[in-house]
Amino acid sequence: MTLYILRTLIKMVVTLFAIITLVFFATRLSGSPLDTFLGDGLTSEDREMMISYFGLDGSIWEQYLHYLKGVLEGNFGLSFMERRPVSEIVAERVGPSLQLLAAALALTLVISLPFGVLAALFRDKWIGSAIMSLAFVGYAVPNFIIATFMVLLLSFKWNLLPVVGNGTWAHFIMPTIAMSGVLIAALTRFTRNAMLDVLGQDFMRTARAKGLPEGVVVLKHGLRNASITVLSVLGLQIAGMAAAGNVVVESIFSWPGIGELLVSSAITRDYPVLQFGVITVALAVVVINALTDIAYAYADPRIRLGKM
Repeated sequence: MTLYILRTLIKMVVTLFAIITLVFFATRLSGSPLDTFLGDGLTSEDREMMISYFGLDGSIWEQYLHYLKGVLEGNFGLSFMERRPVSEIVAERVGPSLQLLAAALALTLVISLPFGVLAALFRDKWIGSAIMSLAFVGYAVPNFIIATFMVLLLSFKWNLLPVVGNGTWAHFIMPTIAMSGVLIAALTRFTRNAMLDVLGQDFMRTARAKGLPEGVVVLKHGLRNASITVLSVLGLQIAGMAAAGNVVVESIFSWPGIGELLVSSAITRDYPVLQFGVITVALAVVVINALTDIAYAYADPRIRLGKM
């Protein structure tokens, strides 16, 4: 198990280095930030001083090496627009993003696991068909469509829920539903399929033959064994939600999180903020995937033994 964890950590480091490199060069493809944050009122001397101050006077490779040195030292630079460390700016946005992610994850687990189990138990009944039909529709509709529909209906037409910010519990309702919609549909389908594979196993028939209640058989023996597959899918879905779901949903609802910060910094070409924001999201995704692999290997020894 130690060797498996070590290999996972090495892959994490290599992946993060590749992401850091790609982010640096990709941001430079969007154009120069000078016209965005310098303005027209500066003299030529002041302009040259600002360019030198932000380290934009060197070649692309010099800037890259300087940036790598800063990453290793924990110095990610100053924001072009706000003139303060990007680590402070991103740190202010981490909390709201984690709150929204936790709310979406909680809603997903509360709905998808019971629905997946019911869809498997009543696969030949109308209940199972109805659940899978809803899951199919939810899986096919992107989260920005769900978000836009709720804004138009619940806010502009009926004036029931607020749209912008995260000031009250009511602000969480629409972003949480929009962010978890696709994940609920996907996890419901995977839970159903995993349960169907387990329900026909011999140990399930043995548990019933012992006279155990059906609830104990399904939840303790069935769902527990099916959770190995569900766990891997859940980790990948959470990683995808952290990487892409936050950006779209936070932008629509002006949620003060990292996703909204990435969009605004990309528009203004605030390279330091954009780079550190992407690295933060990438780190979260890589860590989630690594923890999922480790948990999956711990739950199923065949995984770690097969990769040694």
